[in-house]
Amino acid sequence: MSEICVIVPTYNNARFLQSTIEDILQYSENVIVVNDGSTDQTDEILKNFWQKITVFSYKKNKGKGYALRCGFNIAENQNFKYAITMDSDGQHQAADLPLFYETLAQNPESVIIGSRLLQQENMPAGNTFANKFSNFWFAVQTGKCLPDTQTGFRLYPLKKMRSIRPFLSRYEAELELLVRLAWRNAKIIPIKINVNYPTDRITHFRPFADFLRISVLNTFLCILAVFYGYPKRLFLWINNR
Repeated sequence: MSEICVIVPTYNNARFLQSTIEDILQYSENVIVVNDGSTDQTDEILKNFWQKITVFSYKKNKGKGYALRCGFNIAENQNFKYAITMDSDGQHQAADLPLFYETLAQNPESVIIGSRLLQQENMPAGNTFANKFSNFWFAVQTGKCLPDTQTGFRLYPLKKMRSIRPFLSRYEAELELLVRLAWRNAKIIPIKINVNYPTDRITHFRPFADFLRISVLNTFLCILAVFYGYPKRLFLWINNR
């Protein structure tokens, strides 16, 4: 899978970072880690892999959306055709990477979204509510239904991403990307993935602040869907008939 890279944005997740990278390297030799201004032992851990992976670091934390933007730019500069994004907090399982490879082989140029079982053990209750909330508004904004619109385990075809980069810099950037791809009539395929929520997992999601940001984004996207999203989808549908 030389045309596929794995992008791992990370911020102060040294507890799980090394094992995450080691696990990914069992399935991919093309790993890009974006160190989003970590202040823990992340730099020391990344030095252990300097011959095996690509590392991009900056000193000030700028958010997951910004880190993804950097990762996509690096992937394109290295001439990859696809990028899989994974979290570094121990949540995503590298053993699921072959599922993305297999699905892509049958559906070239598709966006592939990992879907979590939202009622499983240790799943934070707030995550379940936020995801159902996000799924509902995604359907309103795009006319498409997905079982998990907040997962960070995704495969993006970089050809479709060339003019798409997240405007937003934090967690809500992933929802923004998904909506904008849907408006371009990108084929979006959900696949079931395993997920792990360790009891000592560190999350940087801020329930009130980030949920407020997502709510504001959803309001804006609903308005934009009426004047841009749905007309664009209709135009593309007519043009491709």
